Amino acid sequence: MRSDTSAKTILLSAGGTGGHLFPAESLAAELIRRGYVVELATDERADKYGRRFPARAIHIIASATLKGRSPSAILATGAALARGFVQSWRLMHRLKPAVVVGFGGYPTVPPLSAAVLAHVPTVLHEQNAVMGRANARLARRVTRIATSFAEVRMPAGLAGKVDFTGNPVRDMVIEAAALPYPDLEADGPFNLIVTGGSQGARYFSDAVPPAIALLDADLRARLRLTQQVRPEDMDRVKAAYAAIDVAAELSSFFVDLPARIAASHLVIGRAGASTVTELAIIGRPGLLVPLPGALDQDQAANARVLETVGGGWSHAQKDLTPEVLAAEISRLMRAPQMLIAAAVAARSVGRPDAVARLADVVERAAKGG
Repeated sequence: MRSDTSAKTILLSAGGTGGHLFPAESLAAELIRRGYVVELATDERADKYGRRFPARAIHIIASATLKGRSPSAILATGAALARGFVQSWRLMHRLKPAVVVGFGGYPTVPPLSAAVLAHVPTVLHEQNAVMGRANARLARRVTRIATSFAEVRMPAGLAGKVDFTGNPVRDMVIEAAALPYPDLEADGPFNLIVTGGSQGARYFSDAVPPAIALLDADLRARLRLTQQVRPEDMDRVKAAYAAIDVAAELSSFFVDLPARIAASHLVIGRAGASTVTELAIIGRPGLLVPLPGALDQDQAANARVLETVGGGWSHAQKDLTPEVLAAEISRLMRAPQMLIAAAVAARSVGRPDAVARLADVVERAAKGG
C-alpha cells in the first residue's frame, strides 16, 4: 500500500447499470489496494448492482436521459441535470477529490462537468467500440480518455489524450479466466448459457426455446442449459422447456455469471462491452446478437472485435429466427474443434491487466500527468 496516496480521495461516477458499474467496481478495488479512498456517484438504479460496491460512500446524483424532442421532455431532462450539477458541485467542494473518473451514462455528466469547472483532473473510460453520447459530450473537456478497445469511433481530434487500457473486470472474472475450456466430447454434455442483461433478454426468451425445440433429439439430450430470463417471462419460458423435456436453470440475475461462462462451451447473448470483454478474458466463444435499434450501433461494433479474430459469430436479430438459431446451435454443437479454436481466438484479444492499466492512467492524472 502506498503511504503517499493514503489520504487521497478518488470519486468514481457511473450510470446505474452493470455495464457501467462493474468496470467502476473493478477500478475501485484496485485503487483501494493502492491506498486510495474511493467514493461513488451514481443514480437510483444502482441498488441492484451497487450493493457490494467497495466505496466509502455512495452518492445518488439526479440525472436524466433525453427521451423525445418535445419541449416538456427537454425541460425535464435539463432540470434533472441541473439538480445533479448542483449536487455534484457541492460534492466536489466537500470531498476535494484528487481525480474524478467517469464510466459513461448520463449520470456521469453532472459530476464530470462539475469537476471540470472546479479544475479537478478528470478521466473518462469508454467501454464500447463506439463512444457513447454522454461521453462524447464530455470528451473534449476531460484530462484523459481510456478505451476498452484498440480502435474506438469517437469525435475527431482526441487522439492525443487517449490511452488504450482495456475494460476492467471484477476479480471473479479474473478467477474464472484461470479455468480451462471444459472438456467437449462429440456425444458428451454441452453447456450452453444464454444471457440477456438489462436490455434485450425478452428476445432470447422468445427465440431460444423454440430453437431448442427444433434441435435433433440427440443434441437436446446433451444440453445443459442456463438462461437469464426477465421475471415477467419466467413462467412461460419454464413451461416451454418443460414441454420439450429440457432441464434449464433459469434466473433473472446470476451473481456468479463469470463462473458460469467459464463452465460453458458456448455463450449466446448480446454484445455489450462487459459481455464481449468477459468472453475475451475468460476465453469462451460467443454467438452474439447485437441489440437492434441503437443509434450508434455500438454493440455491432463490439461484436466485430470478437468476430474479426474468429472468437465468435455475430447475427442481426432480424435475421436470427428460431430456425436459423437452431441451425447455428446444431452446427456448433457438432463441431467441437471449431468451438475450441474460437475459445482460443477470443482469449487472444482479452486484456486481463486492464484494471492496472486504467489505475495507472488515473494516478498519472491525479498527479498532473
